Amino acid sequence: MAAKFYEPPIDEYLPQNGNRGYRVTRYELDLVYKVASNRLAGRAEITAVAGTARDRFALDLSQSLGVTKVFVNGAKAVKYVHQNGKLVITPAQRIPAGGALVLVVQYAGVPKPVRGPWGEVGWEELTEGALVASQPNGAASWFPCDDHPSSKASYRISITTDSPFYALANGRLLRKQTKASQTTWVYEQTEPMATYLATIQIGLYQKYRVGPVQSPVPMHAVLPARLRLHFEHDFARQPQMMDLFTERFGPYPFESYTVVVTGDELEIPIEAQGISVFGANHCDGRRGAERLVAHELAHQWFGNSVTIRQWRDIWLHEGFACYAEWIWSEESGGPTADQQARAARHNLARQPQDIAIGDPGPLRMFDDRVYKRGALTLHALRLELGDLAFFDLVRDWTLRYRHGSADTEEFTDLAGHYSSLPLRPLWDSWLRREQLPALPPPRR
Repeated sequence: MAAKFYEPPIDEYLPQNGNRGYRVTRYELDLVYKVASNRLAGRAEITAVAGTARDRFALDLSQSLGVTKVFVNGAKAVKYVHQNGKLVITPAQRIPAGGALVLVVQYAGVPKPVRGPWGEVGWEELTEGALVASQPNGAASWFPCDDHPSSKASYRISITTDSPFYALANGRLLRKQTKASQTTWVYEQTEPMATYLATIQIGLYQKYRVGPVQSPVPMHAVLPARLRLHFEHDFARQPQMMDLFTERFGPYPFESYTVVVTGDELEIPIEAQGISVFGANHCDGRRGAERLVAHELAHQWFGNSVTIRQWRDIWLHEGFACYAEWIWSEESGGPTADQQARAARHNLARQPQDIAIGDPGPLRMFDDRVYKRGALTLHALRLELGDLAFFDLVRDWTLRYRHGSADTEEFTDLAGHYSSLPLRPLWDSWLRREQLPALPPPRR
């Protein structure tokens, strides 16, 4: 019976994630987190529209969190079952197609990361605090949701935690209130956001302004005071990156940009909407992670604003973010994008030729070859179109699908409008074949 309710999957790469029958427009999360015991209590109000007449609705929610109450449109649910990472809710009355659906879920527990083929993702304890890194399916580790990248909604996130700690979530801080030993932080994310990009960051942090006060995009840093000196050197060129990417990619898509540096070391940086998260190890005083600083900033356009509909198209996120590293290298006096591309191709040629990045398979969607070959695909396209047409295309892409969802076919179709010759051979060789193609010669 359960299998019938969940089939067919929304995404073959994550068949257990995402749910049919409704479209979420807003999440309102009221969270209370005790740092010492890593205990989370939450109330989630989820506003949605029913797509079809349904007797039941499902949400993604980790089994680490226990559900205590469920309401549908103000009335208690007749029944709810929480198993295998799904909360299946039966309303007192059948919801008609197009009908309003307001789900309220009260829950609590000790949040844990979701384990999968890509490691552990979601809510994670730090030495002092916590972070959320949900790509691709970790959002359900801390709130009930429709956990799929094509499901984008606005958010209000309220987090109450112990007063010495700084709490950050996506969007603009609406208010902060301290009572006794606890402080409540309330954030509003108005631009539509995919669940995996929603985040909470809690630590013994201080907030600083980054770059000129008159900058059109307010930029901030949230980090332990002891890391500030290294940060100011290692991340000093972020304002120049922002200027460059705004010129090349189009207007920055959100109100502001914040970088978090945790007190702990992190294996890799993490992007969230309007936020990037780095570990203390990325703040080394030598600018050793500057390419990653550019990579994560570029994700605000490619991934956070323009978000893929299906995980198989992950090259559109990671290829652009990787290519942004090469664009920044060229701008900042390092190797040119063309030199970076040819070096990357040389390295890839020595690796197995057994991945087609247009559909790499779920186990390999975060393979470094998807990133590098994705960037090479874009460089090959740039060589084909020329700089003027290529960056016109990129700005058209980020504007046309701003705050929306898109896929590879939509990108290749749009690119066709910028070329006098058919691009099908380029897409076939770079996206659909395993054999690594040769790069065209550099343009003179």
